[in-house]
Amino acid sequence: MNQKLKNSILFRVALAMAAIVSLSFAGMFSSVFIAQTSEGFAAAINQAGTLRMQSYRIASSLVHHLATDTPYSEAATRRLVEEFEQRLLSERIHHVVSEDGNPVVFLAYRVVEDQWSNIMRPALNNYMRSTDIDPLLLDLQPVDDARQFYLSNVDGFVDNIHLLVKALEIEAENKIQQLRILQIFILILTLIVIAIIMRFMQMSVLSPLKKLMSAASAVRKGDFSVRAAVKRDDELGRLGTAFNTMSENLSEMYAELEHRVKQKTADLERTNRSLELLYMTTKRLSESPISQDVMTEVIQDIEEQIGILSGTVCLGKPGDPVAYRMASTGQNTTWNINEGDALNCERCFGKGEAHTFKVRLGTPREHSVYSIPIVDQDRQYGVLLVELNSNDKLDDWKKRLLETVASHIALALNMTEKASQSRMLALSEERSVIARELHDSLAQSLSYLKIQVSRLEKSILSEADMRQSLDISDGIRDALNDAYRQLRELLTTFRLRINEAGLAAALEETVREFDDRSDVDIELVSRIGNCQFGANAEIHLIHIIREALANILQHAQASKARVLLQCDAEGKATLLIEDNGIGLLEKQAQQHHYGLTIMQERAGGLGGKLEVSHPDAAGTTLKLTFEI
Repeated sequence: MNQKLKNSILFRVALAMAAIVSLSFAGMFSSVFIAQTSEGFAAAINQAGTLRMQSYRIASSLVHHLATDTPYSEAATRRLVEEFEQRLLSERIHHVVSEDGNPVVFLAYRVVEDQWSNIMRPALNNYMRSTDIDPLLLDLQPVDDARQFYLSNVDGFVDNIHLLVKALEIEAENKIQQLRILQIFILILTLIVIAIIMRFMQMSVLSPLKKLMSAASAVRKGDFSVRAAVKRDDELGRLGTAFNTMSENLSEMYAELEHRVKQKTADLERTNRSLELLYMTTKRLSESPISQDVMTEVIQDIEEQIGILSGTVCLGKPGDPVAYRMASTGQNTTWNINEGDALNCERCFGKGEAHTFKVRLGTPREHSVYSIPIVDQDRQYGVLLVELNSNDKLDDWKKRLLETVASHIALALNMTEKASQSRMLALSEERSVIARELHDSLAQSLSYLKIQVSRLEKSILSEADMRQSLDISDGIRDALNDAYRQLRELLTTFRLRINEAGLAAALEETVREFDDRSDVDIELVSRIGNCQFGANAEIHLIHIIREALANILQHAQASKARVLLQCDAEGKATLLIEDNGIGLLEKQAQQHHYGLTIMQERAGGLGGKLEVSHPDAAGTTLKLTFEI
């Protein structure tokens, strides 16, 4: 038989069920068989019981015939004898009495049958033959002897019949007892089989199932290390093996997932640390000018986020004999080689690429230094040096982060340099403007004063008319006052600044200043909306407006003025300054041509066009148009 089939739980349960069914059928078949075999015993016992009564009826008939001596009694005796023999040899008795059956019953029946055939029946035959002779010729002695013989042996014969009946009863009881014993035996076997099945179910089914359920409960709670201890070569054993395989696979899968989660968490932490470092670096470099303190804070941020020992920022480029150490957080301000040593700078800068080298920081123990070039737009500004332990190695993400920080530092240095250049250029341009405006205003006034002073000297030396000298003195005084006013206007203009409130607030402040200084009613109309003017454009606009308002207050003799600044959706700006004064006379235009010249130059700086007109021969209109 196949070993796999032999160890199968279903096969064993099927065998147990087959055994129970077989025992049930055996009990039913045995009951039917014993019932069938016992079915004739009741009739045989009844038939044998009638033989006793029939024997006594024959004896009674013989006695009655002796008393009456009638043909009727003789016929009755014959009939009783025939009935006895029929009952003795009837099928009811022969059905249960055989040589193959119970020998006691068969022997008891043979005794009765032999006694009847050899003793009782011959005596009755002799009696009945004697009664058949003519009464006149009848010899009464044989008849009486035959009657007396039967009557004397009938009790013994009845005892033998009684033994036969008892043997039949005992045999019937034995059959019933056999049936009872068989039923009890089958019941005991059935109970044994059931007990075996229960034990088998307990050991082979319930116990493994309990272990499987316990393991499943542990797995449901997340414990994938548990294994079902079901090592059997049956269905539950294979199920336990499959469960253990599944649990192992789940454990590996969850371990892989946990590893991925940890890896993703570590990646997120690294990303957050990188973003935080980049944010802090960008914030520090953008909020304050580049300085030693700012660079030191940046290096400290790198130490905190990446975990380096110290850091240094050196400014220079490959080939420089000496690099400027801008900031450092290391305890040793110098390494084993002096700062000014060319070899030191050569080792730090390398070939303009990130590299690692060994150095002794004041101790015999070597430290690893990772050098990152500070480069922006193919220009190297210096190197960022980070100190590591001798056995430490930077991860790739840390190297990339340090390169990004170095690029931010380079960008900040580049922007600082460009801002410085821009400030120098603006300062140079502003100096040129100041020089030109001083030349066009104060220089002319001073030249005029110089001429007047010369005239005054000649007048005094020639002892000319005192009236002429006083006129010259008045001219000098007027020229000085005018020069002083021009100087004050220039100083106010040069000190002008645009604060955080923006261009609109600066316009209001400027108009308010001129409105407070005179009786001219100045109206400001600002329609700049969300237009974004550059810093230079705002400065130029304020200067042009101040210059125009100063001319209106000084020369126009106007009572009203209007300043309009607007821009459209295409970014075209228009500045309109109007007054209701006497207009710009030719003499005034020549005397104060420097103001118009300055405004023309500033309009050119804006890339715009400045126009001056006199509508209706009254007042002056100044119009400036330019692209934002």
